Amino acid sequence: MNKIDLEQHKQQMRKCMEQYKAHIVICGGTGCMANGAGEIMEEFKRLLQEKNLSLSVAMAKEETDYYMAKSGCQGFCQMGPLVTIYPQEILYVNVKAADVDEIIEKTLIGGETIDRLLYKDEEGEPVAEMGNIPFYKLQQRTALKLCGLIDAEDLDEYILHDGYKAAEKVVLSMSDEEVCSTILASGLRGRGGGGFPTGRKWELTRVQPGPVKYVICNGDEGDPGAFMDRCIMEGNPHSVLEGMIIAAKAVGATDGYIYVRTEYPLAVERLKIAIAAARQNGILGNNIFGSKMHFDIQVMEGAGAFVCGEETALISSIEGKRGMPMPKPPFPAEKGLFGKPTVINNVETLATVPMIITMGADKYAAMGTETSNGTKTFALTGNVAHTGLIEVPFGTTLRQIITEIGGGVINDDGSNAGADFKAVQIGGPSGGCLTQEHLDMPLDYENLKEIGAMVGSGGLVVMNQQTCMIQIAKFFMQFTQNESCGKCVVCREGTKQMLALLDDIAEGRATEETVDLLEELAHTVGVGSLCGLGKTAPNPVLSTLKYFRDEYMEHVVNKHCPAGRCQALKKFKINPDTCKKCGLCARKCPVGAISGSKTESYKIDASACIKCGVCQEVCKFNAVDIG
Repeated sequence: MNKIDLEQHKQQMRKCMEQYKAHIVICGGTGCMANGAGEIMEEFKRLLQEKNLSLSVAMAKEETDYYMAKSGCQGFCQMGPLVTIYPQEILYVNVKAADVDEIIEKTLIGGETIDRLLYKDEEGEPVAEMGNIPFYKLQQRTALKLCGLIDAEDLDEYILHDGYKAAEKVVLSMSDEEVCSTILASGLRGRGGGGFPTGRKWELTRVQPGPVKYVICNGDEGDPGAFMDRCIMEGNPHSVLEGMIIAAKAVGATDGYIYVRTEYPLAVERLKIAIAAARQNGILGNNIFGSKMHFDIQVMEGAGAFVCGEETALISSIEGKRGMPMPKPPFPAEKGLFGKPTVINNVETLATVPMIITMGADKYAAMGTETSNGTKTFALTGNVAHTGLIEVPFGTTLRQIITEIGGGVINDDGSNAGADFKAVQIGGPSGGCLTQEHLDMPLDYENLKEIGAMVGSGGLVVMNQQTCMIQIAKFFMQFTQNESCGKCVVCREGTKQMLALLDDIAEGRATEETVDLLEELAHTVGVGSLCGLGKTAPNPVLSTLKYFRDEYMEHVVNKHCPAGRCQALKKFKINPDTCKKCGLCARKCPVGAISGSKTESYKIDASACIKCGVCQEVCKFNAVDIG
């Protein structure tokens, strides 16, 4: 095993970087890779070789013309695949393999920008530099800073940007008490959802007696629409390892586990590559950084059960048992993995730790709000122009995120004409809905808790006025009902019955008493469930009831879905003014519910109609309306 000299290695890598004429960074996140980023890389290699131009795909000491890296997710998912050219910081969007030759000739060799590949602002003007694009301009990327810049599989690049310097400082020159007090002073709170102070969790573990303790990284990101942790693990896995080393020093741990769901194969692969490189260079294993500290990490792949995001269920899964939550106390800090004191933090929390050590607790605490310090990553999805991965300081408003960073609300067909905001589901199935009245509320732990929502892991699903809130509540309730481990009756049966009541509302079988019963049952499930899954499962229902009760009553009293999304409540009618009496709808109706002739207007028998929508699909004259 080699002991690496980080500063010497950094200077060597800096010299390597200075020799290149240009640095080509291709987004290697899951989305861009799925859209052809791999083919773009191969095309760069092939064409540069054809043109007798040398290329390095890993920083090399020999002189070459260009250097190409495959980064993690750069966040601007809606515009991928992305190619960035440094030092000019030119960002090309929606790049295809066919564009590579032009990029080489005009940008790498000619020094020109290609306007057609640049992002266009609202006025249609091309924007060349990444930092001037509204999507990036209003962010404050800290945990994500290197995710779209460095090659995730190259330890050298991480070291070039001061990687592992914080861990080295902690291991060689700080006591465990100093580390805990520094993290506590920074105000860092758990980014996995609960928001518990990280420094306090570490201190609770540190003071436990015994020579064996563990650090666990919770990478079991299961919220629908959430991909923050995945992108950090894919884009900067070394930051997670460094955070775990610092946590191990703080609590006195000798072993660590990264628990990742098996649906994240790229994250698993890159974590294992990072661990192997760290071991080879004396950063993990025995006598790390030449000290007396021993700490190693292994990756544990989970089967994808949402409940395993809960600490005690995750511990059971690592131990080889079925992932089911256990009553607390004792807490993992007292009795965790294999009965030993254990500290568990999620990916984003651990990736933030090295930056706090580097910049200082006071500087980090100055970001965000008074009680919610620092920044938070969010997965911005749904009916918004620019979906992707963002990072903003706590205190940023929904309006800023949706309008300025996200480019505004869009219709289901992708257009923005007449599109209007309705709600945002924050925090996934554990969170709640935010509405028009919350657009200018600073987002932080306390403000969200006050209105019955939570930050959660950071999912933000934007909804337009075409969205049915009963269908949204059904979607999340179906998810939590499927993911309930079944251990406690209140959660297992309560979520099942809540889903059945929502079905009754959506299908026209409900009464006003149904809504009251749904609300009462939701409160019961929240109070009586054992773990966080059951306790927060009713949140989407309760928040939609609170802010969209009129929509529930419209379904129940008038048997009408205002958004036209509930199939059973659709009322198909043929408009006699636009009907051409061609009879195609009658011929295609599977139950013969349509009658008429060339002389008599066609009509739909509401009692026979099964609301399949075939008549509307086949009508060439848009004569079938939905009431």
